[in-house]
Amino acid sequence: MAGRAPCVAVGVLLTIGVVGGCGTVSERQDDVRDTAAAFERALGEGAYAHVCAVLAPGTVEELEQSADAPCAKALSEEQLPSGGAVRQTDVYGNQARAVLASDVLFLSHFTGGWKVMAAGCRQRPHEPYQCRIKGG
Repeated sequence: MAGRAPCVAVGVLLTIGVVGGCGTVSERQDDVRDTAAAFERALGEGAYAHVCAVLAPGTVEELEQSADAPCAKALSEEQLPSGGAVRQTDVYGNQARAVLASDVLFLSHFTGGWKVMAAGCRQRPHEPYQCRIKGG
């Protein structure tokens, strides 16, 4: 049992270092909220190039492959409705969920900041969310 305490202490310190090095929980929630709001604002304005800039690389790739078109054109054809105001954000390490008035976004943290991994998501009872736009 005595040999286990140093391992636990190192694990706790590493966790604090990883989470603490990326800002406070409140700052991370604000960053997620800002990214979700930027995504929704661009979507509402039909500024699809700006929407694509907020999408995660894997999501852009999946969208372009599925539509066989560049991201902005694929988004315009998808006709994803605006989700409205951000009501809640939940941050779990490098993953986050933004609950909007009529949508749910899933985000991941990349070197350049938060990016939207999935949008147009609907919760289903006892099943995973179903999302219209998602990446691998």
